[in-house]
Amino acid sequence: MKKHWNEIQPIDPYTVGTNGMLQEYDRKIITFLYQPLIGPVCYSLYMSLWGEVEENRLWSTDSTHYHLMNVLSVNLQDVYEARMKLEGIGLLKAYEKRDNGDRSFLYELQPPLSPQEFFHDGMLNVYLYRKIGRTHYLRLKKFFTDETVDKQQYSNITRSFQDVFTSEQINFLHHDANVDSETKSGEQYMKYGKNEGIPLDEIDFDFQLLLAGLSESMVPRKAFTATVKETVLKLSYLYGIDPLQMKNIVLSSLDADDTIDIELLRKTARDWYGLQTGDQLPDLTTRIGVKKPAPANKPLSKEEELIEYLENTSPKDVLSDISNGGSPSKSDLQAVEEVLMSQKLPLGVMNVLIQYVLLKTDMKLTKGYMEKIASHWSRKKVTTASEAMDLAKKEHKQYLEWAEGKKETKTNRRRKPIRTEKLPEWFKEEETEKENESSQEGYDFEAEKKKLEEELKNFRK
Repeated sequence: MKKHWNEIQPIDPYTVGTNGMLQEYDRKIITFLYQPLIGPVCYSLYMSLWGEVEENRLWSTDSTHYHLMNVLSVNLQDVYEARMKLEGIGLLKAYEKRDNGDRSFLYELQPPLSPQEFFHDGMLNVYLYRKIGRTHYLRLKKFFTDETVDKQQYSNITRSFQDVFTSEQINFLHHDANVDSETKSGEQYMKYGKNEGIPLDEIDFDFQLLLAGLSESMVPRKAFTATVKETVLKLSYLYGIDPLQMKNIVLSSLDADDTIDIELLRKTARDWYGLQTGDQLPDLTTRIGVKKPAPANKPLSKEEELIEYLENTSPKDVLSDISNGGSPSKSDLQAVEEVLMSQKLPLGVMNVLIQYVLLKTDMKLTKGYMEKIASHWSRKKVTTASEAMDLAKKEHKQYLEWAEGKKETKTNRRRKPIRTEKLPEWFKEEETEKENESSQEGYDFEAEKKKLEEELKNFRK
């Protein structure tokens, strides 16, 4: 799995540019609307990069990432993760150039969405509402709006250009080519930029499957405008709606003119999510450890595939996979969320914790036991699934004592063999310990191991 030091190094130079000139109003939008979602480090990175571009300029001089680490007082991993957040939320585009082994970067800051675009985005406004609550959300909407004036009560008396100015004929022998010429090569006019919205991959949603379930007579194809498709894509990601479920939501959002009402589409998706989960709105969670896919000529090993799965899968889906596709209980999800929020564990680490706790508690998600291990991992500053696996194996005996609730004496220490339902393949205990348990309990470890391997093969298909 790629680490941050494979992506950037402190000595790597970078240049900052802006997609058009940024305004003071953009600073307020990022401060009040984006900062609650991206956090202080990410916000500071954006503002620091912005500060490197001189006023009324579009490009900065070169700097190194070591300079950023000093300015922000953070390590390189924090810089890299903050950069990824800016990319994911649509505030930064990153470009890389390699030249004879040397690497340099180009960071192009994107202006934020306008307040109107943000509050009607369908994703960012939902996450912000969940993050800051209704009271402050409404205060922010009021902050970024003002009263309208009914101009229809007035008469337009504005004069035209011809009413004010006259044009005199000027005789000259040679027309000055600089009057209306284009800019020189490598130059551009200063202007304000526009945010293109959150970058979302359509590969995660199968529009063809959605359309296959909707005949032309039910929903005209022209109803799926670019705006509708973008909204469907956002809602599918936001609420975890697959194409078959989205079909009924789309049908419920048709108006009398056979067009899809965007607001009704969003409300119907929100109601569907509430019925499925009992929650009103989803929360925005950062996916740590985002990485590029492995080259086609270098397939991932079993361990790398498992780590990739743990780093890039939500805890809800991990619980569902362990249950052979069944929906996890509300109490299990609540326990995971509380531990995740209180200990601020990365998702990959949380997934390892889920698998380990289920392994050691007879497939029961014991919250107290999970909190105790999570607290230990948080103090140890565990940030990746791989580190969590190593620590779980290293501290196995201590965690086992926590699970039993008390330390047993050497004379009465007899542990029952653990069930082998959907056990993590990364957890391999010492052979000697298994052999001792086998001799004490009549447990055929080799037979159970083969059975487990077969189940895992089916599980990973």
